[in-house]
Amino acid sequence: MLRSLTLAAVLVLAPAALAADPIPTSGPAPSTAAFLGAPATAKPIKGLIAPWSSPFMAPNPFGGVHNDPWQSDAYLQIAGPMGRSPKTLSSAIGRDCITLTFDSKGRIEATCTNLMGPVLYLMDPSTLDVLATYTLPYVPPAGNPATNTTGGAYFFLDNKGRAVVATSDRKITVIRTDDSSGTPTFVQDAVYDPTPCLDPQDRMPSALPDAQGRYWFVGRTVGSVGVLDPKTGKCGGIVLNEEIENSFAVGSDGVYIATDKAQYKFTAGADLKVKTVWRSKAYGNTGQTKPGQFNAGTGTTPTLIRGFTKADRKKKAPAYVAITDNADPMDVNVYRTSNGSLVCSVPVFKKGASDTENSLISMGRSLYVENNYGYDLGSFNDYIPGPGGTMVPLGGDRSKVSEPGFARVDIAANGKSCKKAWENDTVRAPSVVPKGDARNGLIYTFENLKDDKVPDSDPWYWTAIDARTGKVVWKQMAGYGGEYNNHYAGIAIFRDPKTTEPTLYVGGVGGLMALRDG
Repeated sequence: MLRSLTLAAVLVLAPAALAADPIPTSGPAPSTAAFLGAPATAKPIKGLIAPWSSPFMAPNPFGGVHNDPWQSDAYLQIAGPMGRSPKTLSSAIGRDCITLTFDSKGRIEATCTNLMGPVLYLMDPSTLDVLATYTLPYVPPAGNPATNTTGGAYFFLDNKGRAVVATSDRKITVIRTDDSSGTPTFVQDAVYDPTPCLDPQDRMPSALPDAQGRYWFVGRTVGSVGVLDPKTGKCGGIVLNEEIENSFAVGSDGVYIATDKAQYKFTAGADLKVKTVWRSKAYGNTGQTKPGQFNAGTGTTPTLIRGFTKADRKKKAPAYVAITDNADPMDVNVYRTSNGSLVCSVPVFKKGASDTENSLISMGRSLYVENNYGYDLGSFNDYIPGPGGTMVPLGGDRSKVSEPGFARVDIAANGKSCKKAWENDTVRAPSVVPKGDARNGLIYTFENLKDDKVPDSDPWYWTAIDARTGKVVWKQMAGYGGEYNNHYAGIAIFRDPKTTEPTLYVGGVGGLMALRDG
């Protein structure tokens, strides 16, 4: 059933923008310096093939948490901050903004959540002032709210600038921004009902459009995989009886979904019948949910890669799809998109101390992976619910931080093998979705440093890594205390014309954080 709601519920924040207040610090001040390292020198990574740009999504890289339909997590056109007298700012909204997008007017559009549920925000990219909000449907999850990926953690901005959200009431909700009054407001534009093709046990982590503009969706608990035609409201689907806790990747040739058991490729015909093109059998799994993981499986949304030969470059379809598995140590697995055959499986990080809950970065033949092992689900054990669903830090033992690790794996130019190019065993990024920047050759991540002199301190840093060597270039403290914990949020880069400087953004338990050069 399809319901179009052109004049549906509108939630306006106020006649004027709500000015941003900084996220408060908490606990003892750290002994670590505010800035470490030195400003970067740009070393562009050239000759890269741009990911496919969906005609039904906002232009790359502004339409979703992983930048594009191929989930590359890479910026090819924007040079991020270089660490020149960096300035930090934040907005204390009491919600963690997981997915950050940017509309045609350059405003931040984000889904931000706490224990009271998700809210869609419109924010000024320069000041972080809140311009409008819209409270999304919320049905509390049956499991741990700290690991809930359904109901708004993921969303995408479509080609009309509308937020398309798989909401917790098991609907796909479309919300537009209305600027006609001079003050932006959010308006519910349409609601689609995929429940005839969604197992009763399932709630949806994500929905994305395919090359025909149909909405594909996945169910977390028993692995519903479905597709809905927004023109008719009709849908088709199958149930895999495997868990899907992340989003998925879309190419012009099909949809790529990773479960806790396997990597898949799907297509659907005009009849909306979901067809399994292939299911990979090469997937190491200990069967254990390691510290920092949501389940006993891959923690990555699949990443698509075009290829490197002249023949590959001429094709519109991707040549490879990459995920991590749940072996010990964890592997970076690369498969051929044509038939699902395994190209390589490269172990990264130490045995007994490796996992990730974040998608791989893809820049050319290089894949970059972050270690999240030891992150105790956002240190949410160190918080209690506060007013309005906010999280209040209790303190606790801050001497325990996640295991370090960041690595680069290169696919051979002939597509027949892979090798580990470098591994950094000092960077501790517990849970952030990192981003690669080909314009300056940097990887941006968000660290929780271990302070040996003040063990109870809780410093959080923006960190820039040289993509070629794996060496840390610079670090800048964002703040300290539990409210600066990013808890699985994704970094975004945007160049706001009002500031003239590119800005890094990331959500945290206390709100939204940003960094730009001085």
